[in-house]
Amino acid sequence: MYITITAQKVEGNYAQSAADFVDYLEKENEGKPLPELEHFFDQYGDEISAKEVITQIDGNTAKLKKKEPKFYSITLNPSQRELRAIGDSPEALKRYTREAMKEYARAFHREIDGRPVTVDDIKYYAKVERQRTFKGTDRQIRENQPYATEILELRQQVRSIESGERSGDLKKLQQEIRRLEREAPHQLDGKRIVRGMAKPGPQSHIHIIVSRKDASNRYSLSPGSKYKASTVEMQGKTVKRGFDRDAFVKNSEKTFDALFHYRRNYVETYAARKTFLKDPRLYFATITQLPTNEKALAFKLLQQSGADTTLLRIPTNKVQLTLKAINALKRGIGRAIESGSIGI
Repeated sequence: MYITITAQKVEGNYAQSAADFVDYLEKENEGKPLPELEHFFDQYGDEISAKEVITQIDGNTAKLKKKEPKFYSITLNPSQRELRAIGDSPEALKRYTREAMKEYARAFHREIDGRPVTVDDIKYYAKVERQRTFKGTDRQIRENQPYATEILELRQQVRSIESGERSGDLKKLQQEIRRLEREAPHQLDGKRIVRGMAKPGPQSHIHIIVSRKDASNRYSLSPGSKYKASTVEMQGKTVKRGFDRDAFVKNSEKTFDALFHYRRNYVETYAARKTFLKDPRLYFATITQLPTNEKALAFKLLQQSGADTTLLRIPTNKVQLTLKAINALKRGIGRAIESGSIGI
């Protein structure tokens, strides 16, 4: 599970309205018949219209300054392994979202009317999206890029010949283009993988738009707070403040596992991701010391992300990973984390 929290952009129309962001989330519904539309939902309701989402978020911004985010975007990105475990079910993802948002509320070190924040204090709307497309950061696009560059140059030559700007053998150029298209290392349904092409397999994920203000429009609840948990004196009163992002992500992961009886491998855990970022040597050493079956699955998941795990198969009591090997592994796994292609 890869979870992100991003503040609303503060340039252009995003500064005052959620309309652009909601329109972006509606893009997957374009051209679909009514029964296949994915609607917004919240903690208790389904089939909420985009218009209502905009009205509710835009109307819940009391006393916020122009340069303050009016809402935050949360994405819940299950791995393909997690999606297969729940049959890629939209209803299961909705159920999970509602439980994860309870953890979001609990992560606030705040009180409202003398009690802890609960999910009923959170104004949010969520939407399941079923597809993802290849981006420039994906391994398939990067490794296909040399072929893409050559093909583009050849097509430019073809256009120049067809327009009469230069002379040349069109047939030979077109044959070369077809050869490069065939030999590109990453193909999908017989075609070279390019940016914008839909990814295969289960790709469902959840987008959540959550208001900066609580449901009563009185209190600011910012997951972007620089404070994890602290207490301060304000106007003679003791006030709690802060948001524990680590607790939200970690407990949301545990919630998924408990809901669906999911057996999470070490490399899929939030704890492993934190270890990887802070101490890569410990991360790799931990993998090599896993039980045989768990280690084999860890290797498989890492290889699927594009990381070269060859050196990890050498027992650590016989050879130490070199700095060069560590850096190579870090690059592969780091790119996987950034793209959300594996749940670590």
